[in-house]
Amino acid sequence: QVQLVESGGGSVQAGGSLRLSCAVSGYTNSWLFMGWFRQAPGKEREAVAAIRTGTGNTVTYYTSSVKGRFTISQATAEKMLYLQMNDLQPDDAGVYYCALNRNWYATWSLASTYFFWGQGTQVTVSP
Repeated sequence: QVQLVESGGGSVQAGGSLRLSCAVSGYTNSWLFMGWFRQAPGKEREAVAAIRTGTGNTVTYYTSSVKGRFTISQATAEKMLYLQMNDLQPDDAGVYYCALNRNWYATWSLASTYFFWGQGTQVTVSP
């Protein structure tokens, strides 16, 4: 049974930083395709970043609004996924979810293609 558990959310002022973590358990494939999504009140869940790691190859993806400010990374041995968020802005606020995709060829930004989800962690950014 795959389980994802996020942590690291909190409240910061605009310009501040947070680092989200996602602990993965129960996953045994040699490759990894995971993403971070966020959902603000009254809005649809949107893709923030994703990482696809295979044998000797890692590719990262970012939505345009976070490029240069957010960094997705993973620690394979520890089965951890991270999202370093710098220069946070009020528009970045929401519940952040990590998700795991079972389809290597799926479009990284489509939430419907991810099969496993964490419970979410709240990020609040004050002006």
